Amino acid sequence: MLNVTLFMKKNDQPCEDARAELNKLQEKFPHKLIEVDVERDTVLAEKYSQQVPVIETGPYTLKSPFTPQSLQMTVGAAFDRHNQLEKVGDPKFQKRVAKVSNLSTGDRISFWISKNYLLLLNLFIFLYIGLPFLAPTLMKLGAETPARVIYTIYKPLCHQFGFRSFFLYGEQPYYPLAEANVKNAKTFEEVTGIKNLDDPYSYTRFDARAYIGDQTVGYKVALCERDVAIYIAILLFGVVFALTGRKIKSLHWLLWILIGIAPIGLDGFSQLFSQFDWAWLASLLPYRESTPFLRALTGALFGLTTAWFAYPSIEESMNETRQYYIKKFALHQVSE
Repeated sequence: MLNVTLFMKKNDQPCEDARAELNKLQEKFPHKLIEVDVERDTVLAEKYSQQVPVIETGPYTLKSPFTPQSLQMTVGAAFDRHNQLEKVGDPKFQKRVAKVSNLSTGDRISFWISKNYLLLLNLFIFLYIGLPFLAPTLMKLGAETPARVIYTIYKPLCHQFGFRSFFLYGEQPYYPLAEANVKNAKTFEEVTGIKNLDDPYSYTRFDARAYIGDQTVGYKVALCERDVAIYIAILLFGVVFALTGRKIKSLHWLLWILIGIAPIGLDGFSQLFSQFDWAWLASLLPYRESTPFLRALTGALFGLTTAWFAYPSIEESMNETRQYYIKKFALHQVSE
């Protein structure tokens, strides 16, 4: 049977009139009337609240104001098209009808995710960035076994070099290499005694990765400075995005590249290539070790702009998914 969706608001006279006109057409064009209250969803309300009643049937959309004659023509065209597709047995049409007709557990899960995806993302990022800070806290409290489990879990996800990581509960929040030239800060070599860290081929870098800290120095966060800044910025944007009703528009891709990707790429790759023992490159790119400030700044810019670029696009996709399932659930309420 033909499905006709009526986007409407409760206690709205034009919507009541549209419903009455559709009921008059039942005898000539039998159809299943699906009523969707646009005030159930913020996106539907924003899209249709000033236009209701709106009729959707087959490929046709009819927006208010419309006449009984235009409504009859629209429903009639959809009815004829529906019957013709059924008659010829169009496989795509049959597959689409079967998909709409069946309401599965997967549909319910997908609908729930489309409504709560941002909460799930924010909780995941909070957990992902929270555990690395929990590790040094557990070390401070003497719970070494669970702390070391966290460090081990994050090892494949980050280099965890102590000289590029934040420390908690110690003399300083960071201990950079001497080559970083950070004033008024003890160096990593100075507090640990680990040498030759300026050589990227040195095995002592494994010692710097394994180093966690002590009561005096403090304990290392399980993610490096840059990663910490990236995920904190993503989390902060996610919270702001939620508090503003998910109405922030997506950042232009060019700004994402210029503000987010270019600085982190310049800082990271210039450091990386400058430390290789390549004579031909030494004259062009002198040895450099980035500072905690630059790592945190470029990481925060990358995290913020990436979330700003991606989250509104995800919201747009989830909006379409929610609207699809709102109509599908409304159809099944009529069918029951």
